[in-house]
Order: sequence, then structure tokens, then C-alpha cells
Amino acid sequence: MAHAYPFAITWNGDTLADPYTRDALGAAPGKAELPLSSAAEYAGNGARWNPEDLLGTALATCHMLTFLALAAKTRTQVLGYEDRAEAVLDTVEKVTSITEIRLRPVIRVAAGTDAGKVKELFEKAHKYCFVANSIKSKVVMEPTVVEG
Repeated sequence: MAHAYPFAITWNGDTLADPYTRDALGAAPGKAELPLSSAAEYAGNGARWNPEDLLGTALATCHMLTFLALAAKTRTQVLGYEDRAEAVLDTVEKVTSITEIRLRPVIRVAAGTDAGKVKELFEKAHKYCFVANSIKSKVVMEPTVVEG
């Protein structure tokens, strides 16, 4: 069964201004607004979330939640999870993209827990993480243009 997760992005400014603002707001029903911008390297506001942050965070969060679900299912006692993840933006053959997302969690477990089993569950989580499986998803574009 498909589930839809609506969100909106709002930007107001003037692209002929020098410089024009890259700041925008993201919103979803019942959730706090999310301050957005481009990365500081692209004339954005470094204090706001940028697309590279969001893609890396989406994958890291989904992977963590999938791992925790597998741990619970296999009765593996995980007590803490802290990831210092990183999305790498690079240009290869004149195309700029996120070329790598590095997940580096420190996983705290109960005494006596088999570390090999924990690492196996972590690897297995990637197979079931739907964001990891979605990075190759189709993008449907349906713009509407209005004047004024």
C-alpha cells in the first residue's frame, strides 16, 4: 500500500537582485517549519538546512530506524546510536552529484552482545532501508507557471 507524505517549500525573493536570497521554508502538516537554503559554498545561508544535508540525513535516519527495527526483531539490545554521517558532493565528468554518503555510527549495546551480529544487522539494514532503495527513484515534474 502506498503512503503519501506531503510537504511544501516556499521561497519569495527576486532573482534579479544581487545577490538574491536562497532562503526558503519547508513545511509539512503538523510539523515545525524547516529553514532551508543552499549550501554556503553556493551563496546560501550556512545556518539553514540544504539539499545535501537533507539527503544525507534522510538516508542516515532511515538506516538507523531500520537497524533498530531489526535489532528489536532479533532481540538484540541496543542502548544508543550516534551517527556522524556525511554526504559528499563532487563533480565527476562535469556532473555534480552526491557521490557518497558515509554512515559512521557508534552503536552502544548491552554487555555481552555479539559485535559481529550487530555489524551484520547494520549491513542488513541497508537492504531494507527504503530511502537507500529510493535514491534511484523516478522524479515526476509537473510545473505550473503564473504571472505576477
